[in-house]
Amino acid sequence: MAREGFGIQSETQARPLVQEQAAAFLRRVYWWMTVGLCVTGIAAWAVVVSPGMQRLIFGNQLVFFGLIIAQLVMVFSLSARVQRLSVQGAAGMFLVYSLLMGLTLSSIFMVYTTSSITAVFFITAGTFGATSLWAYTTKRDLSSWGSFFFMGLIGIIIASVVNIFLQSSALHWAISYIGVLVFVGLTAYDTQQITLIGAQGFEDEATATKSSIIGALRLYLDFVNLFIMLLRIFGSRD
Repeated sequence: MAREGFGIQSETQARPLVQEQAAAFLRRVYWWMTVGLCVTGIAAWAVVVSPGMQRLIFGNQLVFFGLIIAQLVMVFSLSARVQRLSVQGAAGMFLVYSLLMGLTLSSIFMVYTTSSITAVFFITAGTFGATSLWAYTTKRDLSSWGSFFFMGLIGIIIASVVNIFLQSSALHWAISYIGVLVFVGLTAYDTQQITLIGAQGFEDEATATKSSIIGALRLYLDFVNLFIMLLRIFGSRD
């Protein structure tokens, strides 16, 4: 009986420690994500105020599509090799990726008004924050959401490519509204998965930092894509 009582007491004492460990890791992930978003915003604004940068990026299709290809290579490389990289290498790749995203994302300022971009950014931040908070606090297991929303993401990509040729307004709006649901779902799923990873702990500080960077990349992509989908719905065009 004494051993059983001691085991229950230890488990009760350990639970707050695990929760704090998960919360601390999630805060670190949010910090890296915020840094990435700041780098993206600064890079996008630098293009907006520089006609020379605009001509370089959007006046030459090779440069523009080269930036997109570079982003794809970096995101897959970082995801696959993060634990083999040094902390400085992983952080550098994430920040360079955020910079490249800002260069290409600056194109939205040529399509939408600055006031609507600002408004949609805050709508996205509120939606993302509420979803992430719910995923962190809910007792519901969201593990089954991953494959469902990933398939939705694949469907959005295929439909978007098809619509380049069809130029269908109805398909454009369908992609936008479904995209919002998909990226809200992925935000919830990724938040809970990252929290579970943080609760398990890490063998050393370097592993914890690199894991927080890859977690930040997942949430960063959720945020940016949610922002783009909401902008397509609520953005005011120039």
